Amino acid sequence: MNICALIPAHNESRNIGGVIDGLKAKGLDVLVIDDGSSDGTDTIARQKGAHVIRHDRKAGKGRSLQEGFDYALRHGYDGVITVDGDGQHDVNDIGRFLTLAGEHRVSVVTGNRMADTKGMPFIRYCTNRFMSWLISLACRQNIEDTQCGYRYISCDILREIRLTCNGYEIESEILLKACKRGFKVYSVPIKTIYSDEVSNINPFIDTARFFVYFIKEICSPAK
Repeated sequence: MNICALIPAHNESRNIGGVIDGLKAKGLDVLVIDDGSSDGTDTIARQKGAHVIRHDRKAGKGRSLQEGFDYALRHGYDGVITVDGDGQHDVNDIGRFLTLAGEHRVSVVTGNRMADTKGMPFIRYCTNRFMSWLISLACRQNIEDTQCGYRYISCDILREIRLTCNGYEIESEILLKACKRGFKVYSVPIKTIYSDEVSNINPFIDTARFFVYFIKEICSPAK
């Protein structure tokens, strides 16, 4: 399978080099979508051999991923693996995604952090549990960790769904629209590395955006 790793990144100069090195060591092409960084993230990514799309201004994780998906479709990849640029995702878990993706090529494979939540901030744990329950209910599939950004997505699915979210709610949009079209979602356990990074998620604004999107999506037909 011809897989491209997509890294949406905003001011990740401290970690982006190591993430790219790990992905390239696994034999993956790497695309970094630099979302308006001011710390040289794009320069480091190019030095490490990644392809780079750069935004002059921050456009949001959703917009970055949409551009990455468009890139993968234009270049004929079979699928993409989305990876955060802050070093939280262990590249040694890539093999688990690729194994399951090889068995179920036209699918979404999400990372599951909930099997081992040691070190996960309590508020994040509660949010993930609630969101996963709610989205699983809407998808009519049990998805153990719907908010994890570490996932494989078949390009066949990306051709079939139209993504519109520019923010973090895109993680849910992908699952809801894929399931609405009848595609299966699988999960693999992953290790998450927590350090002193500060989350870019605004718990009030981004939660409100999620619920506005969620209500709109469950009331709309498949598209």
